[in-house]
Amino acid sequence: MSAPPKTVLEVSVDEARAIRAAVRDADPASLAPGRAIAGPEHVDGLLDLLSDPRVSDPIYDLPRPFTRENVAAWVAQGLAERVAGEGLLMVSLDEAGLVAGYSKVTVWPDRSAAELGGAMRADLQNTGRGGEGMARSFGWIFATLGVRMMCLTAALDNIRVQKGIDRAGFVRMGERDAVRPDGSIRRSVYWEITAEQWAARYAP
Repeated sequence: MSAPPKTVLEVSVDEARAIRAAVRDADPASLAPGRAIAGPEHVDGLLDLLSDPRVSDPIYDLPRPFTRENVAAWVAQGLAERVAGEGLLMVSLDEAGLVAGYSKVTVWPDRSAAELGGAMRADLQNTGRGGEGMARSFGWIFATLGVRMMCLTAALDNIRVQKGIDRAGFVRMGERDAVRPDGSIRRSVYWEITAEQWAARYAP
């Protein structure tokens, strides 16, 4: 399960309310073509995606074991989090309309913070698209949802993702325990970045 950032920001009631509204109103198509809110129509595609260990093994917070029932419940939870203004579960669709990846944005409106997780289909990994997609997603989250901080984690042995997060400009802040849905612990590298730091790095 995702945990809020270590750094605590002071957030007004109005700011938190605005973030919740922004989450509810967010249009994934404004992030990139082929992006959509995950719905019941995507359950089978997500099940196929996550059933590939090359996609799912590095990710701690997925609905294991991967059954249609568990993935459907995960999608329903994502829709409920969107209504609450606390998260977005999105899919990436390829040219054939098949699920090619997913993104999960967890939002803490009262902390003005968000976390991004996700994965791409195995044949799309290591093609250079991942880094570009990550940077685009981070910028979209700051601009569209209005949060002032993002935090990320990656498994200690997931060097590929760690390098991508470092390249994006996130600041390493030690390690933290990531709690899996079954209660077990995954020790993870931990990063944060503020909206100001992001803007300074990526200002045109």
